[in-house]
Amino acid sequence: MVMEEDELLKKYNTLYLEILMRYKDEIEKGETLYVAELPKLVTPQDESVLAVVNNIKSSFAAYSLDDNFYDAAMKAQAYINTSVSGISVPVQFWLTPSEVIRMGAGDVFDKTVLLCSILIGLGNLTARIVTVVKGSGSESAVYCEFHSKLLLLRADGRMGEFDGKQGLLAAMGFSDDPGTTAYEFNDKMYSSIA
Repeated sequence: MVMEEDELLKKYNTLYLEILMRYKDEIEKGETLYVAELPKLVTPQDESVLAVVNNIKSSFAAYSLDDNFYDAAMKAQAYINTSVSGISVPVQFWLTPSEVIRMGAGDVFDKTVLLCSILIGLGNLTARIVTVVKGSGSESAVYCEFHSKLLLLRADGRMGEFDGKQGLLAAMGFSDDPGTTAYEFNDKMYSSIA
């Protein structure tokens, strides 16, 4: 019986993938989002995001940004790593943080947007997503200012602390190569770094 269910699930997945690939161009056309529109994806005031934020805050006797943000940021990153499965599909589309929470899945960019939304919800309004594009690849992470340092948090659980943005960008693979660009955004702004 279990074997039949596994086979049926495989057939459903194959069928869904076939449908996705057949309509890939139409899906991606409908999902077009200009980079200057990326701030719309960061939603720290979303009800689902606030539920995660409140759960993290409740783990402290009396949450204070100055005293507890670092530990809260680690809990947010742990939430992303334990509660959200990394899934990539062959179609480019955008998920909102509430969709990522509801489904418990998203690609690295979706998880990064959710992490940024949570950090802003925790009170750190400096939280931003930074994306470095090099050749055909890219890397996205969240950084924020805290106690005169820049904290860099990645959706895969890695983190670092930097004295300035140059060190942070270098850690993400940014260089002066002509094919390398970087941009950053949060719910309030978008800017090109280089």
